[in-house]
Amino acid sequence: MKIVVIGGSGLIGTKVVAQLRNRGHEVIVGSPNTGINSITGEGLAEAMNKTDVVIDLANSPSWEDKAVLDFFQTSGRNLLAAEANAGVKHHVALSIVGVDLMQNIGYMRAKKAQEDVITSSGRPYTIIRSTQFFEFLGGIADQATAEKEVHLSDVDFQPIASDDVASFVASFSLAAPVNGRVEIAGPERFKMYEIVTRYLQRLGDPRRVIANGRPQYYGGEISHSALVPAGHAELGAIDFEKWMAGQMKKA
Repeated sequence: MKIVVIGGSGLIGTKVVAQLRNRGHEVIVGSPNTGINSITGEGLAEAMNKTDVVIDLANSPSWEDKAVLDFFQTSGRNLLAAEANAGVKHHVALSIVGVDLMQNIGYMRAKKAQEDVITSSGRPYTIIRSTQFFEFLGGIADQATAEKEVHLSDVDFQPIASDDVASFVASFSLAAPVNGRVEIAGPERFKMYEIVTRYLQRLGDPRRVIANGRPQYYGGEISHSALVPAGHAELGAIDFEKWMAGQMKKA
């Protein structure tokens, strides 16, 4: 099977590419560095030739509201048009659990717009909504830090390891199109401030985490349950302790 992975050089993309190649599939890494650009359209027609599946893992270089919206809409439309011309059988995209519940946040509006482009395209598709990755914990702590204190919300949080995300993306890409959304999440649920506290303690980071009681995420107010699955979700196998052990080995 020939599979094109847009964003194939990123955190999830590199893992998906490796997994699919290990299963014997022909995988094309799609990124501007490889001459495949979903914004300009460069290389898309050639890449889609005789392609069975396209996996869209592209991410915007800017989180500014208009820029990120333009990125996901333009990229999605260009990809789906090229796929239609080439007769690609399955479009797979990675999105975010609760994205439709957080439309007061610019990035979430852009990801929902990307989903809308896909669902209205008429192409066979699977949208995989994932919870936040364990790999984001450091960034979450950093953006909430003021003078050695980390002020974080007590919203529910169910992070997933990037290795598990990649495994789910690879598996769904090889299955029949769902023509709908599926959700994936980590095996454990926490409060956001609790898991960040554990993370920093394991690193020996002296910052103090303070639960501020405000249900916020990256500057926007959200419900306490917006970041976790509301119903059935496929759960990853890697819990926090197992993931953290792996990180300490790499250090």
